Amino acid sequence: MTEIVVSRRADATPHAAALIEGLRDIGYSLETAVSDIIDNSITAGAHRIQIITETFAEEPYIAIVDDGDGMSEDDLVAAMRPGSRNPLATREEPDLGRFGLGLKSASFSQCRRLTVISRKSGQTSAAIWDLDDVAERNEWAVQLPDDLTGLPAIEHLGPNGTIVLWQKLDRLTGGYSHNAAKRAEVINQRIAETERHLRLVFHRFMEDAKPIRLLLNGRLLQPLDPFARKNPATISDPEEKLTLIRGDVEIQSFTLPHHKQMSKAEWEDLGGPEGHLKSQGFYLYRGKRLILHGAWFGLCRQSEITKLSRVRIDIPNSMDADWKIDVKKSSAQLPPIVRDRLKKVIDRILAGSKRTYQKRGQKLVDHERLPMWHRIQADGQIRYRPNAEHPAFSDFADSLPPDLRRGFFNCVSLVGASLPLETLFADMAGTAEQIVPDQVDEDALSQAVQAVLTRMLEAKKDMKEIIALMKDNDPFRSAWEDTQRIIAATIQTKEDK
Repeated sequence: MTEIVVSRRADATPHAAALIEGLRDIGYSLETAVSDIIDNSITAGAHRIQIITETFAEEPYIAIVDDGDGMSEDDLVAAMRPGSRNPLATREEPDLGRFGLGLKSASFSQCRRLTVISRKSGQTSAAIWDLDDVAERNEWAVQLPDDLTGLPAIEHLGPNGTIVLWQKLDRLTGGYSHNAAKRAEVINQRIAETERHLRLVFHRFMEDAKPIRLLLNGRLLQPLDPFARKNPATISDPEEKLTLIRGDVEIQSFTLPHHKQMSKAEWEDLGGPEGHLKSQGFYLYRGKRLILHGAWFGLCRQSEITKLSRVRIDIPNSMDADWKIDVKKSSAQLPPIVRDRLKKVIDRILAGSKRTYQKRGQKLVDHERLPMWHRIQADGQIRYRPNAEHPAFSDFADSLPPDLRRGFFNCVSLVGASLPLETLFADMAGTAEQIVPDQVDEDALSQAVQAVLTRMLEAKKDMKEIIALMKDNDPFRSAWEDTQRIIAATIQTKEDK
């Protein structure tokens, strides 16, 4: 590269009012903004972090209070400086920061007035960024108040610790700045959405031997483990380690239990508002803090087959640049050297999922099991066709006059040809666990039980085998208690004869 001789320089210091307003639009949501503040609390050694909200007041506020190390006034002023640290600098392992922008950009994304109050060694300091004041003065200067009387939430500050106070919540009012009730409703809804995010992002800190206690308006939040490791039905693969120049990448795959193996509340909590289909994929952690989740990094498509698959990836903070961790700590890119290893993980997951589905498919096409439907695969296509030889159909057809029998089988064929495939596909892609077999009335179930039972007995099957086969197929499986009763009554009738 040709070296250019520099003879003059010009001051290019950015205008404070313009740049500080620009920091508001990096792309934070309320949940990612609050998470960024909590990162600072954890880095400061906090064990108890409170989120305190006042939404019905004329001047609503949100405060995050911790019991960490606290800061002196010089440290506080440095922390309030945008870009207070070099992202390339080496950091200690527990350090969750990177750019020195999080406190400011996260706060400005939600409010126009940021106050930080910190106490260390008995000394209390405070500093304020007020964007209206910056707009008026166009100066990179924080306010340093001497009198802290009346500041919200200051009574929650202990011997050491920090309060991050957000006021002038212009980004959270939903346009209802002059309607206190509506404004409070909007803010409270956003805070409720943030709660689950915090339970997920910081779950490993909350599960530690010396757990971090995270409270929302005095209520202790419970960790949300996305891998359901406490459920005995969860399948966890051995942990793998990929050693690279800047540290180790740890990888572990999990398969969640079927929704019938946990309570409905647990299932919905694990799936979240978007459901399990959107929650599958990689869960990237940096320093035990969840950065990104519910994505396959382009290595696999989200599908029903992999819906219960989740892969934990742990990286150290020394790999931020390799993974392109952004300021918000909510997105990342996959380094090529890690992509090759994760492809093998995906192949293993897909192979296991396909084996499971093929096994289920085999049950469907096994003629010994008298399936109600046939699965026919030919010419690159898959069709589902009612099994006209099923005893429930064939026995009834035999009882019909010849002129009606053909019409009956035509009706059965039309049912198979009229499957609402597009609707089924859409439902399976979104809420597969809500799809259940239709209920049959007593007369229809009795007819099916008697027809299958008679055919099985004629084939010299013993009762234990018959019951096992029927219990594994609908409509009997979904109405098993009634099926058992009808079987007992049918056998008793045969014995009486």
